[in-house]
Amino acid sequence: MAVGSVQITGTGQLLELQRRLRAAGHENIRASMQRRTRRAAEPMRNDLQSAIRGLQISSSGRSGRGGGPSPTSRPLRATIAGAIRISVRVSGNPGARVWVDKGQLPPDLRRMPQVINEGRIRHPVFGNRSKWVTQTASPLWWDRTVRTHRTRMEREMARVLDDVRRRLD
Repeated sequence: MAVGSVQITGTGQLLELQRRLRAAGHENIRASMQRRTRRAAEPMRNDLQSAIRGLQISSSGRSGRGGGPSPTSRPLRATIAGAIRISVRVSGNPGARVWVDKGQLPPDLRRMPQVINEGRIRHPVFGNRSKWVTQTASPLWWDRTVRTHRTRMEREMARVLDDVRRRLD
């Protein structure tokens, strides 16, 4: 699983329910469904943000030589955590999506969530392209977090769909 997007959709059920909602014209039911879908996805987003913020990144270089302060004002893990988003749709292609919005990341960090998920980060030392360092992180931070939430989200979405279906009948 790649970092970037997790979608929870019960395509057939959601599409059928979307048609019924549109036909019934129940805006309050649609708004409730959208709100509950977002609430179902929020714990996953929050845990993904916590996972990246708390991720230990260590250097494989010589010990005793601290790297010093960052030459930029943007902390790497906090920047990535701030780019994790939720989108919810109840029409078109309905479902919930938790993803890393690469547009919120600086251009030089757009691939970094995927690279960190792989567990090996190789980069120039403070931008000096003649000196490179390899750092390691616990691999699969994204995949493990998504795996722990997937069944809970699917159960919650099934409950939301059943409630909406009951209100339409």
